[in-house]
Amino acid sequence: MPDDNFEDAPRNGTDIIDLTIAITAAYVAKNTLPARDLPGLVTSVHAALAGLGSPVAAPAEEVIEKPTSAQIRKSVTPDAIISFIDGKPYKTLKRHLGANGLDAYSYRERYGLPSDYPMVAPNYAARRSALARSAGLGRAGGRTDQAAK
Repeated sequence: MPDDNFEDAPRNGTDIIDLTIAITAAYVAKNTLPARDLPGLVTSVHAALAGLGSPVAAPAEEVIEKPTSAQIRKSVTPDAIISFIDGKPYKTLKRHLGANGLDAYSYRERYGLPSDYPMVAPNYAARRSALARSAGLGRAGGRTDQAAK
């Protein structure tokens, strides 16, 4: 296993220059490169090597304001659920959340919503439920006599 103190790591600018020369020479020896592109290659290799020693700043986490209880109540209308992501109305949030890299649980967590916050508009859910009942779903016998005719 290699030593963890990185003794071979560059310690100053000349080491980076030497590495830049070695990497560029190895690349040019194995690949066709127009002469006009050589300065750009040297610059990009040097920048990449110089950037290895500097710490990478973690991306700033987006601050998301949690909605008030009044906003949460107003977001559920009979025909739509208003998204806290973009403020647009949706019959169901599932596809919208997936497009934004969220699921129902993470959406509720992100915006501080209760665990029983609906993901489907009430009227839409009622229509789907009525349609399922009329098709005989959820009954032990399958379809109803009316649906079988």
